[in-house]
Amino acid sequence: MTSTPSPVLIDAHHHLWDLDRRPQPWLDDPTVASIRRTFTPGDLRATAIQPIAGRRLHSTVVVQCIPDVPETEDLLALAEQEPLIEAVVGWADLTSPAIGEVLDRLLAGPGGAYLRSLRHLVQGETDPEWLQTPDVERGLAAVGERGLCYDVLVRSHQLGQAIRLAERFPGLPQVLNHAGKPPIARHELADWERQVHRLAGHPQVACKVSGLITEADHDTWTTADIRPVWDILLTAFGPDRLMFGSDWPVANLAGGWNRWAATVDELLDDCAENEIHALLAGTATAFYSLPARPENWR
Repeated sequence: MTSTPSPVLIDAHHHLWDLDRRPQPWLDDPTVASIRRTFTPGDLRATAIQPIAGRRLHSTVVVQCIPDVPETEDLLALAEQEPLIEAVVGWADLTSPAIGEVLDRLLAGPGGAYLRSLRHLVQGETDPEWLQTPDVERGLAAVGERGLCYDVLVRSHQLGQAIRLAERFPGLPQVLNHAGKPPIARHELADWERQVHRLAGHPQVACKVSGLITEADHDTWTTADIRPVWDILLTAFGPDRLMFGSDWPVANLAGGWNRWAATVDELLDDCAENEIHALLAGTATAFYSLPARPENWR
């Protein structure tokens, strides 16, 4: 007798780091002291037990943390050994004249087939047009030429850069990380909402429903604080361009994987089954070219 596969849940955005192997200087900030330790795939597997819409964690996309090619090489090699990880979002210096050669080396190296996208911490750049500088645009062209995507990490006041990026690179698949970091704790969503709608007007841009709880008040947030952002994203992008991400273990600063998963489960109450599938698996599978699954895995 053949059993029916369970519906799939994909975490499209999480991190891993081994502090004995590779330091993470950003963890020196005292506000993140509680996550200043090593986090492994086994830790994620043991932690992520809360189902969403009856789905349990099946696979993930692991995302770079530091601007360091060796870290990306570590993540690619890990993906080759770890069944949980189905794709890697890495880093390479977009401003380097050698960006093409670096990407080719990563793609040809151990685990290179798992590299699906690149990301840079634009949120830390002071240049208000960093994504539009000629060197960066040359690097982004090299990314697109190799069939890779680009993960856009900006804060809400930098969304103009993301919009210009979408205008100038219509053929490059892009995904907005953490919904552009809306200022949830300040309850000031109007400007963010206008910019998000403009960005969503570009069909090659998707969005990760991730990192929202760390933009809210870490100690007092409730589902009611998240719901306005959720509703805006559904209206702007639609479920076929939204994907669930945990931002674990950074999410531990504001409640953790399971509390965020329980919140998403609650927010999905009014969604149809096809919309739930898109948000929890379909969009990530399509965007990151994850392994195809039988139709009954929906």
